[in-house]
Amino acid sequence: MDNPLTRTDSTRASEQIETAYLRQTLGDPKEEAAYQAFHKASEQDPDKKIKLGNAFLAKYPADRYSQAVYEELSQTYYDKKDLASFYTYSDKGLSIFPDDVHLLALTGWVIPRAYSHDDPDGDKKLDRAETYAKHALQTIGTMAKPDNATDQQFAQYKTDESAMAHSGLGLVYFRREQYEESAKELQAATESEAKVDPTDLFILGADHENLSQFKEAADAFNRCAQIPGDMQDRCRQYASSALKQATDSK
Repeated sequence: MDNPLTRTDSTRASEQIETAYLRQTLGDPKEEAAYQAFHKASEQDPDKKIKLGNAFLAKYPADRYSQAVYEELSQTYYDKKDLASFYTYSDKGLSIFPDDVHLLALTGWVIPRAYSHDDPDGDKKLDRAETYAKHALQTIGTMAKPDNATDQQFAQYKTDESAMAHSGLGLVYFRREQYEESAKELQAATESEAKVDPTDLFILGADHENLSQFKEAADAFNRCAQIPGDMQDRCRQYASSALKQATDSK
């Protein structure tokens, strides 16, 4: 099965909350200026953003802005599809900030999507992804709203990060052929997010097919087929096949 990496939209909500947390206390003006220069660097020039981020971490390796820098650097490397560097920075960030919800959820989301059956360490990586995603969900449940965030921003942040963590777990269980567990997690990932990842819906459909739940499979594939993109035609074909199987099984 092809498994193209797709970009998550939870980054925006994460940045809003991270900014709110950072503004709760005053810090070194020079440090803040260096962070703002990095933060505002265009995503269209990732190499410049990476250079500014590394310069910041060299000077402020574990200060209050460093957590946000690790988040943004990891996302930048992911966007470049440089997974080796993504893992380097996400792992480093989590070694310093082990309760960073966005890094936990994002890393737990990426690992099973980049999984290869030929990887001798594949099972260990799936275990790590499961641990990260579960820890993200636990941490989300105990987070306090930052003073500078609105209730709506905080609720959206928790919804987006929870959806990404559930998505990661869903893919982990799918890779392990635990289809019932996978379907449960992917249902949670796709029921409340405004912009659903079509990969989640495709795998949800595959879960239901493997469980001989063909009507539910057709429903998931049909939802996937409504999303413009590379997977649209494929999902439409799978929806038609699942619907035929549902009819034939009556």
